[in-house]
Amino acid sequence: MQENHMKENSPPKTRTALVTGAARGLGRGIALGLAEDGCDLILNDLRDTDELQAVAMEIRGLGQQARVEIADVSDEAAVDAMFERIAARGPLDILINNAGTAHAADIFAITAKDWHRVIDTNLTSCFLCSRRAAGQMRAGEGGRIVSISSISGQQGALFGHVHYSASKAGIVGFTKALARTLAPLGVTVNAVAPGIIDTELLRRTHEGQVEQIAAGIPLGLGRVEDVAAAVCFLCGPGARYITGATLDVNGGMYLR
Repeated sequence: MQENHMKENSPPKTRTALVTGAARGLGRGIALGLAEDGCDLILNDLRDTDELQAVAMEIRGLGQQARVEIADVSDEAAVDAMFERIAARGPLDILINNAGTAHAADIFAITAKDWHRVIDTNLTSCFLCSRRAAGQMRAGEGGRIVSISSISGQQGALFGHVHYSASKAGIVGFTKALARTLAPLGVTVNAVAPGIIDTELLRRTHEGQVEQIAAGIPLGLGRVEDVAAAVCFLCGPGARYITGATLDVNGGMYLR
């Protein structure tokens, strides 16, 4: 009886979350949101940059642990090595598949190399990281996997980007299939599909057009914090019975 009472009153376990593509933009915002929710972070990116180290410092400033893992998540050997290092340090509770890339070109200009680079970075990385994360989570007490899709995977891109749209649509199907597979293991698998989010990248690639773009969205431009909040919800206790879902964060730009 005393043992149960002690367990009920013990502090909650600090969860550890891996965020891929964590140096900037959505990855940075998601990592900070999870840290604010009390998670320790593993920050992955392709290169060790000042930006990535700055995110780690911000997380430590919030009172949470943060460490950096440099790996190309589209490369199987690199992913395997990263997850071996992670497993050696302790259990993994949350995986956020955020790493991604885009390439503005229509189908007549896209080469096979371009296609594979976008598909591998955006979609194959989800498979590689989820496979390893699920292996660790099933040995523990379950877990959460959230992948970042896009409105482009639902309605297609406005111009070109067939490889990008294909990769983001693939994440939705991957999420549904993996959710069925991992549910008996206590692992939920969901996706978030952002619309047009106000980031430095958006303002750099659409200089002078941002206000016009915002005017076509019922709720205007989204913020990084909007996406981070959706991810944190799916990783939190309120989403324990949600799996296989794609949560739209697009300000009413696409309704389904």
